[in-house]
Amino acid sequence: MMEEKAQPPMAWRYCGNQIKLWRTQAQVSRESLAKEADYASEYVKSMEQGRRKPTVHLLRVADQMCGARGLLTAGEEYLQPEKFAPHSADYMLYELDAVALHFYQAYLVPGLLQTEAYARHLIQGSWPPLNEETIERRVASRLERQALLSEATRTFSFVISERVLRCAYGGNEVHKAQLVRMLEVGEQRNAVVQVLLDRDMINAGMHGPFVLLETEQHERLAYVEVHLGGLIYAEPEKVSVMRQRYDKLLQEAISPRESAQFIEKLVGTL
Repeated sequence: MMEEKAQPPMAWRYCGNQIKLWRTQAQVSRESLAKEADYASEYVKSMEQGRRKPTVHLLRVADQMCGARGLLTAGEEYLQPEKFAPHSADYMLYELDAVALHFYQAYLVPGLLQTEAYARHLIQGSWPPLNEETIERRVASRLERQALLSEATRTFSFVISERVLRCAYGGNEVHKAQLVRMLEVGEQRNAVVQVLLDRDMINAGMHGPFVLLETEQHERLAYVEVHLGGLIYAEPEKVSVMRQRYDKLLQEAISPRESAQFIEKLVGTL
């Protein structure tokens, strides 16, 4: 069975269609609009059809030529790059409402702990490559999320594999600053950072990273991210399995004080 061809983003199609509707109503030809915008007519056509992302420049030129009085340029906001990767957008909404968050990470520093340089290095390494505008927006959005850490009524727990702490992503300077950042967060009253040593590679987290969340209404959720998507589990039996795994990881990890000493020693080697 053939796979259905992926559709362009709805915002592209909607804004492109609006340009065409306003242009037609104002009796402005596609060729005239293209000339005024200094684009090829076929390029404008592909944007009107939503096959290409309509540019802000075209929206502004069309708004003026068609007398839309700001109704076309109002679409600029919806053409901005997504703040988060599409597969994690739903999780971000739950994260905002969570009062308790528990992270297990085996490969990378959790996003809430990442420095700007570390986050930028990871996001720039995305494949297929992202454009610069999207990179900047996602770095900024990742840093904005970290405001949650300053809310004293939320609690955070991080269990991080030793291998994460030893991987110098971005070079020693970036790595050192990242380790220091984790030490700073670990000193907060509402956050606990623990290290899972690699002395035994068979552990409760060997299937990969995950996040546990609890909302103000005491709803408990589990989030697991995979290559092409993210899965949010609300079923009590599934969340219970992940909760048991996290409890086991807490038992296997060294204490918060020992973890801070371990990270401090790593900082001292850089």
